[in-house]
Amino acid sequence: MPINEIELYSMRKLRNEELDRIDVEGYKLASKSPIIIVLDNIRSLNNIGSVFRTADAFLIEKIYLCGITAKPPHKDIHKTALGATDSVDWEHVDDTLELVERLKKEGCHVIAVEQAEDATQLNKYAPAKDKKQVLVFGNEVKGVVQNVVSASDEVLEIPQFGTKHSLNISVSVGVVVWDCWSKLNA
Repeated sequence: MPINEIELYSMRKLRNEELDRIDVEGYKLASKSPIIIVLDNIRSLNNIGSVFRTADAFLIEKIYLCGITAKPPHKDIHKTALGATDSVDWEHVDDTLELVERLKKEGCHVIAVEQAEDATQLNKYAPAKDKKQVLVFGNEVKGVVQNVVSASDEVLEIPQFGTKHSLNISVSVGVVVWDCWSKLNA
């Protein structure tokens, strides 16, 4: 007698229609996380799309696309964003430093995600629950530019223990956003 594939496993994978996801309209109306993402001169369109998907998953308030960072609509962003460019609020800004200074004046806590002297290690970071957290992620090769690092309220570093000491930008966004979101919602 053949064994049903579902009987082989103790847990059944959920089908998409069982996930109880909100639609774009529901996303727009939902209460957002007090997290803003700033992408500073990101070259890869696939990375940009992946960041949109991560932002959608955690109800991020807004993404700022700065400098040379491409903006929707673009087929390569759409390929990885899977529609998240329609749900997540975004804006293109030419100058990252001007944006950072404006957000600080609005009372946001600006955090450059970078390897720097005296950076706070992510595992030791405690986000302030009374301020919006602005997470700045930099170019795939050069990182966050120095003047933006210097203007930030804090620098956050993802601890790494291997030989490469760098993560893909979309992976970095996923790690940091999940960590901040989980600490803010603890």
